[in-house]
Amino acid sequence: MKKAKMTAAAALAVIAVLLVYRFYIIPNVLYPLKYSEYVDICSEEYGLEKTTVYAVIKAESGFKPDNRSRTGAAGLMQIMPETGEWAAQQMGMEGYDSDSLYDPETNIRIGCWYLRYLLNVYENNLPTALAAYNAGMGNVSGWLDDPSYSSDGKSLGEIPYNETEEYIEKTLKYMECYEKYHKEL
Repeated sequence: MKKAKMTAAAALAVIAVLLVYRFYIIPNVLYPLKYSEYVDICSEEYGLEKTTVYAVIKAESGFKPDNRSRTGAAGLMQIMPETGEWAAQQMGMEGYDSDSLYDPETNIRIGCWYLRYLLNVYENNLPTALAAYNAGMGNVSGWLDDPSYSSDGKSLGEIPYNETEEYIEKTLKYMECYEKYHKEL
């Protein structure tokens, strides 16, 4: 009898841990909604799905606003200083300097603007826009012109950079997870 109670208690403890993991850890720790005050506004302003913006932030910086890549990309959405300066000019953003990329609001605003720009350039083809976000528009345009990478000049069948291919797969997976664990988005 005592063994049965201990087994039942252990089973309940395991169930409780699994429930906490599924309903708290996964959505709040693994797929957080940090900086929602900026993501909400900027995703709406630039016509982006919130899940896309959160997935890009998670893939790019893991939600660390002071993140800097080995290539110099900065902030939450890992924007190159040159891209940030160009985008800020296009957006009419005053008072911009490269240190602004470490400000979450500025970084998310520029990142969302740039992602919308890429989606417009690549006819709303998200994987192609993500490739350009990661590898640069020059590389992606060259790949689209090369029949060994693109059969239609609009989408990429092959991506010559493993890092870019992995980035696209990871970001799309994160989008699916945000959609699954945060249905309110």
